[in-house]
Amino acid sequence: MKTVKLSPLFHKNEQQIAISFGYDENIKQHLKQLLEVKWSKSHKTFYIKHSPENKRIVYAHLRRINCKVDYSALKAKKPTTQKTLSITLPRLDYAQKEDLKKFKKWLQQQRLSNNTVNTYVEVTTFFKRYSHLKNTNNYTKRLIESFNYDFIVRADKSISYQNQCINGIKKYLDYKGIEVEALALKRPKKEKKLPVVLSIDEVTSLFDAVNNLKHKTLLCLLYSGGLRIGEALNLKASDIDSKRMLIHIKGAKGKKDRYTLLSETFLTLLRNYYKLYRPKTYLFEGQKGKPYSCTSAQKVLRQAVKKAGLKKHITLHTLRHSFATHLLENGTDIRYIQELLGHSSPKTTMIYTHVSELSIKKIKNPFDNLQMITKLL
Repeated sequence: MKTVKLSPLFHKNEQQIAISFGYDENIKQHLKQLLEVKWSKSHKTFYIKHSPENKRIVYAHLRRINCKVDYSALKAKKPTTQKTLSITLPRLDYAQKEDLKKFKKWLQQQRLSNNTVNTYVEVTTFFKRYSHLKNTNNYTKRLIESFNYDFIVRADKSISYQNQCINGIKKYLDYKGIEVEALALKRPKKEKKLPVVLSIDEVTSLFDAVNNLKHKTLLCLLYSGGLRIGEALNLKASDIDSKRMLIHIKGAKGKKDRYTLLSETFLTLLRNYYKLYRPKTYLFEGQKGKPYSCTSAQKVLRQAVKKAGLKKHITLHTLRHSFATHLLENGTDIRYIQELLGHSSPKTTMIYTHVSELSIKKIKNPFDNLQMITKLL
């Protein structure tokens, strides 16, 4: 019996019910039958507006397919923390909605990714509703700072989301022909966290835990080529250059093409996979010939991590971090690693010098040079 958990979620300035479960296509399709249930890209979960009636509807709907529904989190009192805003934003009128549609088309013409476009439109919608609440169309720095405090700071949202909001508002002001620089909008600095890196033994145990050839090939590709998951899922067979032993990454982050390494050992694995699965368009295909989904890849990794007994917080991007760090530890010049990863600035690549175990071990501890050390021994 599959377990589905219902829990409180604050999303789109309203209280929602998050519907979470381990990936299951039957549950997913069954939930889609409820028109009120929607998918949140930002929270990566299904949700429905929080109400006793909706809770009963979801519960009854899931019980029809014999799911165990855990709604214990909903029994607690609604959160009264900063994440709950007391502000009710007014709805937009027809003209404002049309303006946002035109703004979305304008963003698409800038060749931004779909995720970026949707995020910018979403935050701009909130900003326009907030402006409507304040009864003004004069987009001043003070109004934006007020929106930032009420909508982001008080709601305790992440620094990354705050930066996205500011970027989205800047884009909208640019679209409206309002001078952005004159407002001197500043984005908060992100926390500088070192990436999680696996040892060679941990990488080996992770891959050994995967028996499915398709799943193993995908995870091995991420590590052996240092690829982002989106880059791997968009690859086609023609992008594999076995004569030059290179992988051609097209239209990667920043709309840039690049080449990365094609491992001889991985090529053997890839050929076995290709003979068995015979993908038609994309190297890794899901249903109906579409690219394999990121959600499915994440599930594969979670299962492998659990089976391998690894305790670190491991994501698909951890394999890319590990690839770069192991190259550095093997003596590869940092400039070559920058090219292989597709980093615009060497500063981004330099972070791996901080997590390289061998580099740290080479540093002479000044304590070892003290004369008093002989007295301590």
